[in-house]
Amino acid sequence: MRHLITSGLPYINGVKHLGNLVGSMLPADVYARWLRQRGEEVLYICGTDEHGAPAELAAAAAGEDVAAFCERMYGVQSEIYRRFGLSFDHFGRTSRPPNHALTQRVFQALDANGFTERRTLQQIWSEADGRFLPDRYVEGTCPHCGNTQARGDQCELCTRLLDPTDLIAPRSAISKSTDLEIRDCEHVFLKLTALSEPVSEWVTAVEAGWPDLSRQIARKWLGEGLQDRCITRDLDWGVPVPVDDLPGLVFYVWFDAPIGYIAATIEWAEARGTPDDWESWWRDDAATQRRDVHYTQFMGKDNLPFHTVMFPAMLLGADDGWKLVDTVKGFHWMQYYGDKFSTSQGRGVFTDAALALYPPDYWRYALMARVPESADSNFTWPDFQRLVNSDLAGVLGNFVNRVLSFTSRKLGAVVPAGGSPGPREAKLQADCAAAVAEWDRAVGALEFRAAMKALRHLWTLGNVYIDERAPWSLMKTDPDEAEMVIRACFNLIRLNAVAAAPVIPELSAHLLGALGLPADCGRPDENLALDGLAGRPFTVIPPAIQKIEAETVAELEARFGT
Repeated sequence: MRHLITSGLPYINGVKHLGNLVGSMLPADVYARWLRQRGEEVLYICGTDEHGAPAELAAAAAGEDVAAFCERMYGVQSEIYRRFGLSFDHFGRTSRPPNHALTQRVFQALDANGFTERRTLQQIWSEADGRFLPDRYVEGTCPHCGNTQARGDQCELCTRLLDPTDLIAPRSAISKSTDLEIRDCEHVFLKLTALSEPVSEWVTAVEAGWPDLSRQIARKWLGEGLQDRCITRDLDWGVPVPVDDLPGLVFYVWFDAPIGYIAATIEWAEARGTPDDWESWWRDDAATQRRDVHYTQFMGKDNLPFHTVMFPAMLLGADDGWKLVDTVKGFHWMQYYGDKFSTSQGRGVFTDAALALYPPDYWRYALMARVPESADSNFTWPDFQRLVNSDLAGVLGNFVNRVLSFTSRKLGAVVPAGGSPGPREAKLQADCAAAVAEWDRAVGALEFRAAMKALRHLWTLGNVYIDERAPWSLMKTDPDEAEMVIRACFNLIRLNAVAAAPVIPELSAHLLGALGLPADCGRPDENLALDGLAGRPFTVIPPAIQKIEAETVAELEARFGT
């Protein structure tokens, strides 16, 4: 089985916040790294979502041409994700030619199969702006929950999909003018009503492997009854609709964005010099009925309706042998001090600021420890401090520092060879094997909270063992046994680093490097032996994790707010 992984495409409209990172890309990266560590064939695809009103509005606010703005922000985002260690096999762009061509191809297939329809609809015209206002260009009050900052496409608070004309007290997002009127115009609709039955049958067939959140949102949409959806917009920036008598229309960003996963895979294949390879990941071979790809999507809950219903409906309607998702891993929101992170409002910690403060693995660990899996989670600076100080520095880092410095001081910079493991080491190995088995089970099941708990438990085993066996005392009474205990501890350092590699790859490589070992040491279950490494030189390294002081937390709260 090969593993295709995609994470929700980050919008191009600005640097993303930590909630965006932990709600899709980071868990996907941990899963991809874990699979690769086990020798699996993995293709991890992502990219920037560059079309639609968010891009135009952000470019206008920056005083830039939209194409130039997207080019610049793609570079900014790509570098941030590289520094965070996100191991994309390819990070594409929806504005590139492959996505334009493929989006038009999917539309033409849907059109030929009778799943599109032109309709005259009423759209909001702004006299102040001299134009029709697409959905995101209209703001107002949500008629369902009363959110006064709802957009014309979706309410971020209650996640209900909207049309601009649904909003109460609508206003232009550009000029803030309320001098709006409704006029007739022609657009293209995707006939989701006609696709409701095949989508429902498909969800029924695959949902058993989905987490509750993904299944609940899909069932909510299907239970309410699918409604035909307008898939075109009056915008200058986007994929042109290939219909001669509808000039000036582009596709709705949510129509072309998920197709961007496939288009980015085309870019990946072309960059490798094997331009046809993308099809083996995304197309079913009619002759062999190839089903050797398991496709897992990662995304926040606001994106789930499109990925559990709309995107599958598009591919089913196109009827062109497309690979549909097998597992949809949805996440709740990570909040900042009890309120939402927000790109548009600049609330919370953003990824560029995070990297300027602390190394990426501090963030990777802390965010995964609080991943919003079964409910919304909350970021606070004191909690971040506890996770870094107690877990990374106090458990993992402290154990490494104790073993390396003590051994160097007493025996020199070589792993000792004396003594043989006894019953206590056999129990330790069994405990480590159980912790590793739970880690592997949980990551494989996409249960990341349980996985992080198992990882931390594995780290604690070394501290308990060295305190109990006290090699500093054994050195006086039984030097050989002391050497065996120390050697077991070196093997624990290796095991801890190997197990942690998918979460904290830089720190893992740093710790393994201190033992003269490569970053790739195989799977954790291949590193359970506690009697290896004898005679291996090692390097005493400075503490790998620096603790965060209380006064620093106060400064961060003052700077970023609470």
